Amino acid sequence: MIRSEETRRRAVIVLQMLGIAAAYYASGRLGLLRQVEVEGAVVSPLWPPSGIALASLLYLGPRIWPGIALGALLTVFSMSDGPTFWGLVVTAGSSLAPLCSFLALRAVGFRTELDRLRDGLALVFLGALGGMIISATVGSEVQLLSGGLSASQFWPVWWAWWAGDAMGVLMVTPLLLLLRKARLPGRDDRWVEGVALAVVAVVATIVATRSSLSMIYLLFPVLVWAALRFQLAGSAPCALLMSVMAIIAGTEGIGPFAGHSVLEVMLNLCILNGCVALTALLLAAIVTEHNNIRRETELACEELAALVEELTPGPPQERRPGGPPSSWR
Repeated sequence: MIRSEETRRRAVIVLQMLGIAAAYYASGRLGLLRQVEVEGAVVSPLWPPSGIALASLLYLGPRIWPGIALGALLTVFSMSDGPTFWGLVVTAGSSLAPLCSFLALRAVGFRTELDRLRDGLALVFLGALGGMIISATVGSEVQLLSGGLSASQFWPVWWAWWAGDAMGVLMVTPLLLLLRKARLPGRDDRWVEGVALAVVAVVATIVATRSSLSMIYLLFPVLVWAALRFQLAGSAPCALLMSVMAIIAGTEGIGPFAGHSVLEVMLNLCILNGCVALTALLLAAIVTEHNNIRRETELACEELAALVEELTPGPPQERRPGGPPSSWR
């Protein structure tokens, strides 16, 4: 019995690793659909595998890192002629970056519910901006040492690599963390408002990313609406939609991105996606934390009122005017 339970547990872990490897590879192929060349190096403005890897570690723990390594290995080798030493080094960097992000988040007590401002800040600065320095540095160093880059080309490639990996964490990881508490909407949910938000988000994003009038600022009132009314469940999908549509417009060179060089487009996309992700994530965390504090305060007040009512003595017994108390009879 004990051996069969152990075998079943190991089989589940292996299946989880294979599923993560498949998701990593598939999302990597999607990310490469909008690849750009910066100083001769191929990079993606949004690299979803980094977000999938970190979310997998937050869900299942560090034991599933071989699945991440396998997915990274398949993705790297699919982009080259076959297995190479430098490909193995890039794979190591791509696997180590989300693992270091996970360890940093665990060290500061990160909660996957993202219901506190400190959790949002930790995911931004430790999970995304900090941890993805490793993959960008390893990947750029490989390009430099293998002769694919000159010293003057190193920093533009490093910056573009780091931005794509960091945006993958900021856009994809919060959305995946929502799946743990996802449920079917009920009758009492705000259906009309939710549909209206979805329609407005799509229309505003199309106008903002494809109009030549530079109306990117239209995105932020929609994000504020989504975060205030639906918290992360509303702001995270909106942020991902806006990021993807902006990347499509940027790689096609249309709308506000027309007439700019590849490096300028990457810089604009990084700033825009970073601002969208920060607004969506941090504002949703603040609203959620405020709502939780309000609910806890209301619950404490109810418990205090019940305790006061329990300790308060009953009303005094009635007495007739000028006569003894009724209990003397």
